[in-house]
Amino acid sequence: MLEHLDPSLVKMQFQVAAITSGYKAQDYFRKFPGRFISAHLQDYAPNDHKKEVVMGTGIVDWKDFFEAAKVGGLKYIFVEMESDPSVMQGCANYVKNL
Repeated sequence: MLEHLDPSLVKMQFQVAAITSGYKAQDYFRKFPGRFISAHLQDYAPNDHKKEVVMGTGIVDWKDFFEAAKVGGLKYIFVEMESDPSVMQGCANYVKNL
């Protein structure tokens, strides 16, 4: 879709949950520089890709993610957790300490 839309008119949001289907945000950030304005951040257990875990303890390579985000044009991040509030707090702490 991004190949067919005008980059000056259309920016996207990346849902990091797509990693559970094999899609890494950083690959898209690098392939389509400047096209991503925001991302919803989530991390998942290495042995159970349906279980949300505290960022930095799961399958997402956050160092690479944030390096690539500079290329992708990311301006806003949203920590998205639909489970245990303690997971959300751990993620908030992780992002604060980046």
